[in-house]
Amino acid sequence: MGPLLTGTLAALAILSSGAALAREPLSDAQVRDIIVKESVSRYLATGHPCACPYNLMRNGRQCGNVSAYIRPGGASPLCYAKDVSDGMVADWKRAHP
Repeated sequence: MGPLLTGTLAALAILSSGAALAREPLSDAQVRDIIVKESVSRYLATGHPCACPYNLMRNGRQCGNVSAYIRPGGASPLCYAKDVSDGMVADWKRAHP
């Protein structure tokens, strides 16, 4: 490894460690958004297009009342920030320091 490459790698290591230290913790609202996106993604990964009322059916129309979120029983995806409890936020933050 040449001196230029070694120096470049060292500089990148310093910059990336500084960026990690400078990163501010996520707000509760940001964590709620992440939890909602993860929940919807998990549901959509099953092949069903209607996790939430705002998702689109295969024909391009909004899912609305046929979404898993609205229909009783079965899956219960988290579709809105209000669905995410403070405890869920705290658990997520503990798991993602």
